[in-house]
Amino acid sequence: MDTLVSMKVFRHVVEVGSFVGAAERMEMSAAMASKHVMHLEQQLGARLLNRTTRRVAPTEAGREYYERLSQVLTELEEAEQAVGAASVVPQGRLRVSSLSAFGLSHVMAAVADYAAQYPQVVVDMTLSDRVVELIDEGFDVAIRASPSGLKSSSLIARQIATAHLVLCASPAYLRRHGTPKSVADLANHNYLQYAGVSALEIAPGDASPRVRLSGNLIVNHLEAQRVIVLQGAGIAMLGTEVIGDDLAAGRLVPLLVDEVPPRELPIHVVYASRRHLSAKVRSFVDFLAERFSNESLWPSLEQIRALAGR
Repeated sequence: MDTLVSMKVFRHVVEVGSFVGAAERMEMSAAMASKHVMHLEQQLGARLLNRTTRRVAPTEAGREYYERLSQVLTELEEAEQAVGAASVVPQGRLRVSSLSAFGLSHVMAAVADYAAQYPQVVVDMTLSDRVVELIDEGFDVAIRASPSGLKSSSLIARQIATAHLVLCASPAYLRRHGTPKSVADLANHNYLQYAGVSALEIAPGDASPRVRLSGNLIVNHLEAQRVIVLQGAGIAMLGTEVIGDDLAAGRLVPLLVDEVPPRELPIHVVYASRRHLSAKVRSFVDFLAERFSNESLWPSLEQIRALAGR
């Protein structure tokens, strides 16, 4: 028999003073209620109730057991209610990891609006370009971007936006070093590399040999890479989720968009599982998906081509 059910039956018997009353509360027969109490007594090796034809009353051991058991069952029921509520009403701490530059330029404003809409959720934000381990590091949600898609895993990924990787440089750099007219010209320019990413190799169309881009600066932070490109230190391949405003404002110039076409960069919200998804995770993912589907976050591919020709 289910010992937890037996415990609940015993509590009701003590509270109403009869097996019949307890059986009604538990929606079972009086005979079954009696069997549950007997099961509990056998497990404990102690008599819990004195039974007479007129009444049922706890023994001394039964009274002590009832007092402790009532507290435990009450806490268990409260925990069940809290978990049940969390699956319906967004509440509790929500740990989110986001790309740093995208987080600063777009996610944080969205988080502020989300927090205002769902005041019972405490959003704990971490901005980093490192790929965090959601489960091992205790994150509920991560916002990631990858031109080659996300690796297959047990994680669920929902695409919320699409940016583009664009080869670019500042007007000041191009004035000093000239604007590359072909892929072959790139070999003579200082390429600013992102740490951990292989050096960029580009073939002039379908021809060979490939042109390997190199330079004297390597950084491990997308916002830092953006800063040094804006400073005129060289050329770089950056996503429009990072440099969209800079392209639109003319602070950066797209390069060779026909020879090196901007590459799609899908942005995903990643979380652990669809099963028993908490309301806080579900509401946050839905909020971001709606937010970024309705906003113009960066220049489109057509706009990038137009910017390259201005």
